[in-house]
Amino acid sequence: MKRKIYNKLLEWKINESGKTALLIDGARRVGKSYIVEEFAKKEYSSYILVDFNKAGSEVLDLLDNSLNNLDTFFMYLSEYYSVKLIQRESLIIFDEVQLFPRARAAIKYLVADGRYDYIETGSIVSIKKNVKNIIIPSEERRIRMYPMDFEEFLWANGNDTLMQIIMNHFSEMKPLGQAMHRKAMDYFRQYLIVGGMPQAVIEYITSREFSRADQIKRDILALYRDDVAKHANGYEKKVVGIFDEIPAQLSKHEKKFNLSSIKKEARFRDYEDALFWLDDARIVNICYISTEPNIGLKLNMNRLTLKCYMGDTGLLISHAFDEKGLVTEEIYRKLLFDKLEVNKGMIIENIAAQMLVASEHKLYFYSNSSRTDSSSRMEIDFLISKSKVSSRHNISPIEVKSSTNYTLSSLRKFKTKYSSQLHTPYVLHTGDLRTEEEIIFLPIYMTPFL
Repeated sequence: MKRKIYNKLLEWKINESGKTALLIDGARRVGKSYIVEEFAKKEYSSYILVDFNKAGSEVLDLLDNSLNNLDTFFMYLSEYYSVKLIQRESLIIFDEVQLFPRARAAIKYLVADGRYDYIETGSIVSIKKNVKNIIIPSEERRIRMYPMDFEEFLWANGNDTLMQIIMNHFSEMKPLGQAMHRKAMDYFRQYLIVGGMPQAVIEYITSREFSRADQIKRDILALYRDDVAKHANGYEKKVVGIFDEIPAQLSKHEKKFNLSSIKKEARFRDYEDALFWLDDARIVNICYISTEPNIGLKLNMNRLTLKCYMGDTGLLISHAFDEKGLVTEEIYRKLLFDKLEVNKGMIIENIAAQMLVASEHKLYFYSNSSRTDSSSRMEIDFLISKSKVSSRHNISPIEVKSSTNYTLSSLRKFKTKYSSQLHTPYVLHTGDLRTEEEIIFLPIYMTPFL
């Protein structure tokens, strides 16, 4: 399973040369442990994988008691794992490091010693939780790992060329043409259904059965629920309440998260910790309202008004259509052939959010529900800033459309009201690329290039 994060690991190894350790965080089951071990096998002469899910007491005792004598520490570690450590040619991996915070604290001394490279993996929820009585090492470089993106899904399907063609057409602002666009959308709908969790992708590639991939996704959803019970101390029910409500909230025309649907008269301050827990666990992607389309969208952010997307759209589908425990093949068929009558907008908007986040965008939207001024009443799905800031025209509004028939009244009103502040407006849709009225209509699979 080829993953883009591999190049980031390689860049870190070459540029840092042991001056920092790398901490890879991300949701459970996105493939952190797998990719790090693959990296170790290919890029180092030897490696030791310390998995704190099953590390013996001897290893834990070493980390507790032997750091004052690193010669002894490395000798015993090497002997315990029967691996010869070679200076500047070996990697030591602390897998699921949140289960033993002392190992994370030890990074400061291990990096300063300089003999070997170090990579840590873990869930950010538990990492944040388990920091009592330890000093967070400044020598720790952190990167985030996401579910497989569309290009990685294509690679898994043996297609190494389609995304490059798509990127070339985006760069030249040319439509792909009917045949190529249809091929890209066929793959993309498969990606929508299966999602980007590596185990589900592997199962689909192997069996070509959506139902078998769906069972994998349900196992992952069950694992997330177990994590809530273990780690969301004091507000488990609130976390579960939000988690269970996500599909219903996204299926509404007005997608702002309404806490009163969970409990009458619920207040944001009562659920704030639960929302942030899900965000830290990378189970959801939170999109905040920004009241003005200015550079520094965060400066105009209102944390009380937000939308809550699932971190993986394949998981959202299994989460949403669960009346019988499995998504039926009929629902899959309708999704695959673009015949699903309901909830399609929820799915397309969620995948747009997922792709924007994977491209390192923070999620913001705009909404004005004025009852007195119809020209100000509008909602824009996403706002992103351009990479190079200028004195004007920095923010691109993005509308996401799942059907072939749609109106753009909000986008047009937004363009009129904020013309001096806006860069290129985009519509992400299921059709091919075209430009009309200074609005660029992009096929949804081009979202990563924004």
